[in-house]
Amino acid sequence: MIASTLLPSRFRGEQPVSQAAAPSWLNRKVTPLLQVLAKLTSTHPIHTIVVVALLASSSYLGLLEDSLFDATSSVRKAEWSSLVEGSRRLRAGPETAWKWQNYDAEAPVPENADHLALLTLVFPETMSADASRAPPVVNAVPIPQNLSIRALPSTSNSFTTYAQDSALAFSLPYNQAPEFLAVAQEIPNDIPVQETRETENGKEKKMWIMKAARVQTRSSLVKWARNAWVEFTDLLKNAETLDIVIMALGYISMHLTFVSLFLSMRRMGSNFWLATSVLLSSIFAFLCGLFVTTKMGVPISMVLLSEGLPFLVVTIGFEKNIVLTRAVLSHAIEHRRPEKSKGAKKSDISSSVIQSAIHVAIKEKGFEILKDYAVEAGVLIIGAASGVQGGLQQFCFLAAWILFFDCILLFSFYTAILCIKLEINRIKRHVEMRKALEDDGVSRRVAENVAQSNDWPRADGQDKPGTTIFGRQVKSTHIPKFKVLMVSGFFLINGLNLVSIPFRSASSIADVSSWARGLGGVVTTPPVDPFKVAANGLESILQSARTQNRDTVVTVLTPIRYELEFPSIHYDLDQPAPSNADHEYADLGYGGRMVGSILKSLEDPILSKWIVVALAMSVALNGYLFNAARWGIKDPNVPTHPIDPKELADAQKFNDTESATLPLGEYIKSVPATPSIPPTPSLTDDEGDAPPAKTVPSGPAPPAVPRTQQELEKMVLDKRAHELSDAEVVALSLRGKIPGYALEKTLKDFTRAVKVRRSIISRTKATADLTGLLERSKLPYQNYNWAQVHGACCENVIGYMPLPVGVAGPLVIDGQSYFIPMATTEGVLVASASRGCKAINSGGGAVTVLTADGMTRGPCVSFETLERAGAAKLWLDSEAGQSTMKKAFNSTSRFARLETMKTAIAGTNLYIRFKTTTGDAMGMNMISKGVEHALSVMRNEGFDDMTIVAVSGNYCTDKKPAAINWIEGRGKSVVAEAIIPAEVVKSVLKTDVDTMVQLNVDKNLIGSAMAGSVGGFNAHAANIVAAIFLATGQDPAQVVESANCITIMKNLRGSLQISVSMPSIEVGTLGGGTILDPQSAMLDLLGVRGPHPTSPGENARRLARIVAAAVLAGELSLCSALAAGHLVKAHMQHNRSAPPTRTTTPAPMAMSTGIDRSASTTILSAAAIERARR
Repeated sequence: MIASTLLPSRFRGEQPVSQAAAPSWLNRKVTPLLQVLAKLTSTHPIHTIVVVALLASSSYLGLLEDSLFDATSSVRKAEWSSLVEGSRRLRAGPETAWKWQNYDAEAPVPENADHLALLTLVFPETMSADASRAPPVVNAVPIPQNLSIRALPSTSNSFTTYAQDSALAFSLPYNQAPEFLAVAQEIPNDIPVQETRETENGKEKKMWIMKAARVQTRSSLVKWARNAWVEFTDLLKNAETLDIVIMALGYISMHLTFVSLFLSMRRMGSNFWLATSVLLSSIFAFLCGLFVTTKMGVPISMVLLSEGLPFLVVTIGFEKNIVLTRAVLSHAIEHRRPEKSKGAKKSDISSSVIQSAIHVAIKEKGFEILKDYAVEAGVLIIGAASGVQGGLQQFCFLAAWILFFDCILLFSFYTAILCIKLEINRIKRHVEMRKALEDDGVSRRVAENVAQSNDWPRADGQDKPGTTIFGRQVKSTHIPKFKVLMVSGFFLINGLNLVSIPFRSASSIADVSSWARGLGGVVTTPPVDPFKVAANGLESILQSARTQNRDTVVTVLTPIRYELEFPSIHYDLDQPAPSNADHEYADLGYGGRMVGSILKSLEDPILSKWIVVALAMSVALNGYLFNAARWGIKDPNVPTHPIDPKELADAQKFNDTESATLPLGEYIKSVPATPSIPPTPSLTDDEGDAPPAKTVPSGPAPPAVPRTQQELEKMVLDKRAHELSDAEVVALSLRGKIPGYALEKTLKDFTRAVKVRRSIISRTKATADLTGLLERSKLPYQNYNWAQVHGACCENVIGYMPLPVGVAGPLVIDGQSYFIPMATTEGVLVASASRGCKAINSGGGAVTVLTADGMTRGPCVSFETLERAGAAKLWLDSEAGQSTMKKAFNSTSRFARLETMKTAIAGTNLYIRFKTTTGDAMGMNMISKGVEHALSVMRNEGFDDMTIVAVSGNYCTDKKPAAINWIEGRGKSVVAEAIIPAEVVKSVLKTDVDTMVQLNVDKNLIGSAMAGSVGGFNAHAANIVAAIFLATGQDPAQVVESANCITIMKNLRGSLQISVSMPSIEVGTLGGGTILDPQSAMLDLLGVRGPHPTSPGENARRLARIVAAAVLAGELSLCSALAAGHLVKAHMQHNRSAPPTRTTTPAPMAMSTGIDRSASTTILSAAAIERARR
């Protein structure tokens, strides 16, 4: 158990939720320090980013100046001390059974042993078809006469064919090797076709010159990269196939880790920037770790980095950043509404939300993240001290430093980035919501007020965020399992390597003796593998030593590379001597040297380009902050996981009306009498975190000495009416001194204005007989956000009308489950819809298709003559007219887009039906504004004699039954379908498929046709539409056309196929009644509140699909009740037969059993039986 807790969290996977244990002593000590660091960085995020960027840049400059990126130090020099670095000693003799074994380089060579040096000279790209690059022969190598040199067979590898390199191998006494290499620094290339060039000293030819002898006059990142690439290719050439396969898998896994990072951040709603910030933080940590490592004298090469970095990225990964991000986003939602102190600014409140979220997230996850870092760093430190050869020591040392800096940057740099991201997203939500409401005709004050309440997403009612700050909730991925497999495979391969050591050659056994040399081995250059470099040469030397029976020690040097180049270019003879400009700042102290170093580094072409890129990104970021541009946010309407049948069944059971009703005759205690005091509703959403609401004040107390009429009127003129008592305001209003519609503005208190208006209406003499009781009526008015109503939803407000809201469902719509909110006073309606939902879910849920989307406005314009009206119609129907009107209309809004125009003439009147998309707003105000502007442009296009009769000429048609809406559609046109299995029809709906199909034909089709119905070929679509409209803040008057529906049922291979086609559903998710808190809460329940973050209009279209699917459930349930004869009984049970002493929702009356009902519906008449026999 203890071992499992030490294992990093990403390898443990997602753990089951359990009660949190008390924090340990170390946790209590460490966590506050992390919180202090995070608080400092989140309070000053810009300063933090700038400081970290400067430190990372300084590390880069240090590496560029005199360390890793110095091209002069990244290659060896043509000196014996440099060329011998990384060599390996082997010994063979009678004591080793004539098998090569490792020999300690610091141990003295026995006197009776021969000490030889084995040299390998490599000539790149000499096996190509280019004759000028022919490899030199052994005789072409200059060999002094006094040296005993023996040519050996070269050793090829699997990459020789592809690399086209050739090599020469020599053995000679070790003490003669320095002299030979000094002479062999240049090898002539006497080929007739060899290229020549003119110099000051005459013609010169290309020669094979030792690459280590090349003169490096200037450090350059390009030169360093070129040398590093050569080292890397040399490594590949000398590598075994298994090593290459493992490295390839490592690189593939590294890139998969990058992909998983972007996918994880994308699931949290950030398509690019958060993942990029994580990578940037890791790069900064890498630069700092690399700088410290090289400054401590540890040799780091490109080969070492290319081998180790993939496995470091795969095993360490980016889960810590993802865990911290998920925690911060979750807590940002939970703390989205802090208590507002007096005088607190809105920006301070939003900042406190972000800082509080970071503070709580680090308290919850900080110590666990830090523990993971400590465990990983400890393992790496053990690896650095183990003495393992092959560069593993050096890389473990580097990786430990990288982890150290990555930990610091996670709680500083990345936290600052996350803080800025949250603030940008809050601004984006605020601005988009405000602009969308203003486009829909809402005043700026109300739009600003509503936008403030939309800064953070709402919770889903389950103590979990419904959506994250950027999009959907993050689910656990399979990346931890993948990493466990990768790491396990890595250890398995190395374990098999160790186990197989006893079965290898003696040389392999000797390799183990070099292990466990301590941390001091970290600063040594990784040695070469002699058997990969010179296996054939070692075999030849071994045979010779065995023949002579001489103990032999061989020092195998790292292969020495040559390049074919002109000597003047290779030695850089054409370049002038370096100037002393580099030292002009040397006398200015440390600060001067720093400035000089920075100015010198700016000459580097790579760094200068990075600076330009950084400046451009800085400008873009600042513009982004000021304009609150669009961020990639996940679509909240797309299901994140398939429907769980068990969860769906549990939800249906919870909402099952059959289990909720009482058995017949069960006695219920009488309900206490309703108090006469008007009820005060529960707190609204925005009051949930605020202190308990107090009783509404009655205004200033009346003065001790009553004011005169002149004093009262003067206070009104001086705009001090809010200082008057309620009685004085009522008296002035009754005299006509204060208009009733202006009470909110005059009293500067919305709730007090509503209270005073009730008093005024109660005391109005003309209606006192009827309205005298209003002041003390049960119509509630307290604890309501009237600021959102004022100027947007209602005028002359005297209270609000509470309606019971129930939920039907759950209903599976297009693969996602919904509870359908319905506000109604009709009993059985919600229960009936729930029964329909249950039946639909049993068949796999409802499927919807959106066939059209376009709100309409049909103005009427008039001309003096029919000829002019006809000309206008022709122009509007032409391509030029369509283009002009579209351009004019679209210029009035960011969301409204003109799709089509339909024209019709009646006498000299011309009716134009504009059909447009309006984003997520229902859009009547938006489209009316666009129509007015388009008509004004039309008048300037040669129709100045046009008279605008009405912006709405009833050709829309709005809030009236009309065939044009039924035929052409208006708003959203949706078709919903479900297939119900026959057994479900019998068990849930208590009828059969054929009866349902026949009932639908007789009732909904023939019956409606007999009545001359337009759009009314359904059972009760308006019932469902009206209930959802009231619950979600839609315009109730638009139920007239929104309820247009035709219900079709078919017998589909024994199952019931039911569909509803609704061509004119008029809904919106912002503006109008949707801005009120209760209605917006219901839109939150459906996940469609406000504007869609990435696809304008998608939330409104989703709401239309939900409405159509709910109508489908209602149609199914009612038709089945009619078919089974249950309708009247159900209504009587729920609404008509309650005894005075029983509950207001009575128990159901006695009914026949399901078997009896089924039998009664399937008994055929004698005539039917006779027809069946025919």
